[in-house]
Amino acid sequence: MTAVVFNPAAFIARYPEFAAVPTPTLTAYFTEACLYLSNSDTSPVQSIPRRTLMLNMLTAHVAFLAARDAGAVGRTASAGEGSVNASFEFAPPGSAPWFSQSQYGAAFWQATTALRGMRYIPRPTCY
Repeated sequence: MTAVVFNPAAFIARYPEFAAVPTPTLTAYFTEACLYLSNSDTSPVQSIPRRTLMLNMLTAHVAFLAARDAGAVGRTASAGEGSVNASFEFAPPGSAPWFSQSQYGAAFWQATTALRGMRYIPRPTCY
């Protein structure tokens, strides 16, 4: 098994909205995405094409969050207009609310449904 190597051209072809982001920055976002989905031989996603797709979803999610205004952290819980007020709900990274802050993260979260369940590994039978 091998690790996925980030391909900026393929990433931009799939996510053209991030074409203005410099390649070194996209590479850093990919590295950060690997914190949330292992890119090693022991990854729960053994298929390289599938892991590539999922890591690109995560890279797009991280890029989307980085592009947002850094003054507000989390999802908007409430907002006002008169005497302007707003409150934000903090979502820890890696949690369902954190992933739901972008369409990319929500798609990743949905794609990993099968990975978040219990895996039963039977005890070996000795004869």
